Amino acid sequence: MKFSARIRDMGRTLAGSITITLESMQMDTGEAAALSRETALEVEIKKRRKKRSLDANAYYWKLASEAAEALHVSKPYIHNYLLRKYGQIEVIDGQAMYIVLPDTAAARESVDEAQSYHLKPTSQVKQGKDGAMYRTYMMLKGSSSYDTREMSRLIEGLVSECREMGIETLPPEELERMMAAYAEKVEKHPCGQAGAL
Repeated sequence: MKFSARIRDMGRTLAGSITITLESMQMDTGEAAALSRETALEVEIKKRRKKRSLDANAYYWKLASEAAEALHVSKPYIHNYLLRKYGQIEVIDGQAMYIVLPDTAAARESVDEAQSYHLKPTSQVKQGKDGAMYRTYMMLKGSSSYDTREMSRLIEGLVSECREMGIETLPPEELERMMAAYAEKVEKHPCGQAGAL
C-alpha cells in the first residue's frame, strides 16, 4: 500500500522505540484494517516532491545519453545515427542537398561526431581527378527545426531503439501527453519551432 501522508505526531516510548502517527486522506481504510498491530511492515518515509514533467527536448537528450552510454559512443554520434535513421533530408527550393567528401576513415569519423551539421552517407563513391575516392553525403535537417510530426517520429524511433536495448522509457500515454505539450509549445513559438535539440 502506497499513499501520501503528513506526520501528525512523533514520540518515543519508555522502551526507546519511536512512534509516528500519520494522517492521510488517500489511504484506503480497508487495506489498513486488514493489517494487524503485530504485522511486520517495511516502511519508507521520504519528503514528497512534485514530479517534474519532461519536455520533448529534455526527454530526447536524456534517452540519447542513456543509449550513448549503453553503446559506449558519444552523444553526437548517437544523435547523428538517429537523424540518419529517423530524421529529415534538408531540402532547399525543392531540391535535396548533397555534399561530396573524401571517402576516408577520418572523414567518416568527423561526420559521425559532427554537432553543427548532419550528413547521411550514400552508396555513391567516385574517383576524383586527383585519384582519391569521394563519397556523396545527403544533408539532413537539424532537429531544432523539426515540426511536431518530425519530432514525434525522431522520439518514437529513439524510444524503439532504447526498448530494444532494455533502456526504460516512458509509458505510451505519458509519451503522448509529452508530445501534445510539445505541439502546443510549437504552435506558440513565433517560428513554429519549440527550440533547439
